[in-house]
Amino acid sequence: MTSQSISKLSSLPTKQQKRFTLEDYLRKEAKSEEKHEFINGNIIKMPYAKGPHNIISANMLAEMKMALRKLEDKYFIFSSDQKIYLPSLDEGVYADALAVSDKPIYWDNQTLLLINPIIVVEVLSKSTQKYDRTGKFDKYRTLESFKEYLLIRQDVCFVEVWYREKPGLWHETTYQNLNDTLHLQSVNINIPLQLIYENVEVDDGRRTTDNR
Repeated sequence: MTSQSISKLSSLPTKQQKRFTLEDYLRKEAKSEEKHEFINGNIIKMPYAKGPHNIISANMLAEMKMALRKLEDKYFIFSSDQKIYLPSLDEGVYADALAVSDKPIYWDNQTLLLINPIIVVEVLSKSTQKYDRTGKFDKYRTLESFKEYLLIRQDVCFVEVWYREKPGLWHETTYQNLNDTLHLQSVNINIPLQLIYENVEVDDGRRTTDNR
């Protein structure tokens, strides 16, 4: 091939990747057996979650619901099936668990796209932990209601909590011992790490048990 031919080929327009609208995404997601996130006009398949990941998610849902039920204010707890919509980005994502204060607010009229979580929980995996810690955290911070972010490792006892003290100022606290008690400042509740990791093997080989 001559240099002139190569030059002609390089000047040809490349095929553009199709960009989807939010409506396209919701329509496709309603028919899909798998979960997808809607990021920058792309529909991205979510990785499958393993057993320990699902156990920790279920433990957090149960413990948050039990603790928040005792408070005077009303809270709603949602599982990993709830879509979170980020209006300023026009993107939709899923979390492993989340809490809403007072009442849920939705972007749409079909109660699909939640926009006011106060607490978001992500259980980390090797394939997602970098995204959860950086890119996804940045996305959640575009929501005015968002005050507290929990990142939970599933292979070792490690919980990382980011609390918004005021707009633009986030404070980090980490917990690394099964005897520690997690404190959620946004709602003023406590959850023992032993209950978060109940029935999950951590790096020291121990299995937590139900101490209630």
